[in-house]
Amino acid sequence: MIEPKQPTTPPDSLASSEVGLSSGTVPAVPRSSSATLAPFRQKRVITIQDVSCVGKCSLTVALPILSAAGIETSILPTAILSTHTGGFTGYTFRDLTEDVRPICQHWQTLDLAVDAIYTGYLGSQEQQRLIADIFANFGAADTLIMVDPAMADEGRLYPAFDNEFALGMRDLVTTADLIVPNLTEAALLLQKPYQGSDYTQGYLEQTLRELAALGPRQVVVTGVSFAPDRLGAAAYDRETGHFDYYFTERVEGYYHGTGDIYSSVLLAALLNDRGLGEAIGVACEFTVGAIRRTAQAGTDPKYGVDFEHQLGQLLTLLNPAPVPAMLH
Repeated sequence: MIEPKQPTTPPDSLASSEVGLSSGTVPAVPRSSSATLAPFRQKRVITIQDVSCVGKCSLTVALPILSAAGIETSILPTAILSTHTGGFTGYTFRDLTEDVRPICQHWQTLDLAVDAIYTGYLGSQEQQRLIADIFANFGAADTLIMVDPAMADEGRLYPAFDNEFALGMRDLVTTADLIVPNLTEAALLLQKPYQGSDYTQGYLEQTLRELAALGPRQVVVTGVSFAPDRLGAAAYDRETGHFDYYFTERVEGYYHGTGDIYSSVLLAALLNDRGLGEAIGVACEFTVGAIRRTAQAGTDPKYGVDFEHQLGQLLTLLNPAPVPAMLH
């Protein structure tokens, strides 16, 4: 999970046009001044994640964020938990694997046009196999397949997962267009030891290349840092060979659900026609705002961050063109 913070000047070693470094204010997209508005089609996402009833993460952050960004969001819950699994004990877990296939069979009768499919926390290897079928059945040539391989952080798998699950996730990401692992998940996907904070820019860029070689065209790695007071994300596009970075000031503490928030905003920005380099910056700025607000309020971080009061900022960061009036 990433904890992006206040914008700062990046390390001198990264300040080059070759890596496409970004930091600071994300430029606004100018509003259209044309009096004639083009036909408007709302984009649609299917997001496949769990529902944690308490503790903001997964679907309880993805749905409001994507909806606020103007995207029709269809949900496919993989499980229902009384709370998320980080920082809580005694939580309940109801696996919804048996419901996934009949839901999708019904959807296939609707002839849904889908702009993106976005997966987060999956509950089992059987779900991983079902999701691969969903990609095949609902993904068109222009559908963005985005996988957040949510399974580990800080060098450890989440309590419900084992190495077999990690291998299944490695198989799943080969079918994606974009993946968004943190550094722990990146190591698991590549079947390499976790490096902790002891890595160089060269190591990180090699990691990005190797992840892209698994199949996805684009890779974003979160939780990246080259200085103790900075944290951010790195992106790589295999087709262009281009790297992008975005860093913000580190706010101390561990805040649950921030990786899910980051991935949701990243997708929202991409579907609002931002490039990958800009999108990682939008996601950092939004997420750090929610973290700062939560830290200032002194809220228990295991309940998640106050992203709800940042939704207005999301619209400012995205600055979409006005929604056209209905035709009569």
